[in-house]
Amino acid sequence: MRATVIHGARDVRLEAVPDPVLSTGGDAIVRVVAACVCGSDLWSYRGIAPTDEPHRIGHEFIGVVDSVGDQVELVRPGDFVIAPFYVCDNTCLNCRNGVSTSCLNGGWWGQDDRLGGFADGGQGERVRVPLADGTLVVVPGPIADDEIPGLLSLADVMGTGHHAAVSAGVQPGDTVVVVGDGAVGLCGVIAAKRLGAAEIIAMSRNPQRQALAWELGATHIVAERGDEGVAAVRQLTQGIGADRVLECVGTKESMAQALASARPGGRVGFVGVPAGGPELPIRDMFNRNVGVVGGVAPVRGYIEELLPDVRSGSITPGKVFDLELPLNDVAEAYAAMDERRATKVLLRP
Repeated sequence: MRATVIHGARDVRLEAVPDPVLSTGGDAIVRVVAACVCGSDLWSYRGIAPTDEPHRIGHEFIGVVDSVGDQVELVRPGDFVIAPFYVCDNTCLNCRNGVSTSCLNGGWWGQDDRLGGFADGGQGERVRVPLADGTLVVVPGPIADDEIPGLLSLADVMGTGHHAAVSAGVQPGDTVVVVGDGAVGLCGVIAAKRLGAAEIIAMSRNPQRQALAWELGATHIVAERGDEGVAAVRQLTQGIGADRVLECVGTKESMAQALASARPGGRVGFVGVPAGGPELPIRDMFNRNVGVVGGVAPVRGYIEELLPDVRSGSITPGKVFDLELPLNDVAEAYAAMDERRATKVLLRP
């Protein structure tokens, strides 16, 4: 089969790789219907996270089950499934506590699993899925083609934006600031609206993303950054800042922006993958009673909750995919996102 391999900074290639095989009894082989490029993939693509040797890449995909191991009970060949961006058994103590990203038996795509089998990267034609019963979520059919983007968003970005809102404690009537206008930030706008926020301030300087933020539920746009951005937020919030802030970038600057945009007693929900040295000013947080909660989003636990709203059209996270390309053009997909010509690229094998 063919799959995406990253060789170094700005060097991703579609290559012939070995076909996945069942090997542990609890695994499944999924034929990928759609995958995508994640903003976090760009840290490796840009060389910020070094690539020591070529390896598979990609962690968001949906598809149809081709075959299952003899220990699999909940997933069957022919099922349409969503795969979260990690592997989990959905039964261990951490999973039961709602933190399936810390599954005691879990792992990550593009790596060997704990039983010695290889979990393929998601940007390929097929993927071997360890712990299939816990990892995969079956979507009842039939599946219309126009549902594909929305379903794919549940593999990562919609659940991650939701995790930011939940971590920040968004409640009905809140004023929410969203720092970051990528796919996760835009899904954060959706999540804040879904949870009842009265005002949603999206921070964005990109006209296309501003327009999409308006469409998805933003009530205000702030284009300024730094001190000017904080001043603009306070002007919209009676001079004190927002009740809740969603940090969806992961840089030092974005975390500083998020913290300064929160009111005394407010809370920041952070889901941006840390890069570029984000720091917490503990003394200032102490003085203003500002809390910070979040981390890698346990999206497996959110898929069933969000799936009915996605399928009914009451939320439309599939709109964050503004470019669709064949898997053959995966290098262009990365370049388009790196150069901000696309918010998020959907790939079809």
